[in-house]
Amino acid sequence: MTDIEMLKKLTGEGDEELLSLLFSLAEEKILSLTNRKQIIYPLKPAVREWATVAYNRMGMQGETSRSEGGISSAFAEIPKEIEEAIKRYRLGRVNGHAYEKKSDEKVSSEEKNNTEEL
Repeated sequence: MTDIEMLKKLTGEGDEELLSLLFSLAEEKILSLTNRKQIIYPLKPAVREWATVAYNRMGMQGETSRSEGGISSAFAEIPKEIEEAIKRYRLGRVNGHAYEKKSDEKVSSEEKNNTEEL
């Protein structure tokens, strides 16, 4: 199942162009926060989750909280579970450069299967 198909199932949205845009924006944000040039496999679930959050927050850009009919909601910039996943794979910068080691990013087939089940 592709990432867009997963987003379709999670959101119930049929517009693949919109979902593709949200997925691309989520990918860009995660790349920026991790100082990476490409998404590694363990970050894919975080990208999907962030795209789903972005879909659910459409029309509420810029809001930090909302109160309607006695019900109050507060929004975090980055949901905690996504932030934790991002922190695990964030690269540090040295003199303004982030260095990626390709060999460290290999994922065993066992880890890959465990991540897909999530």
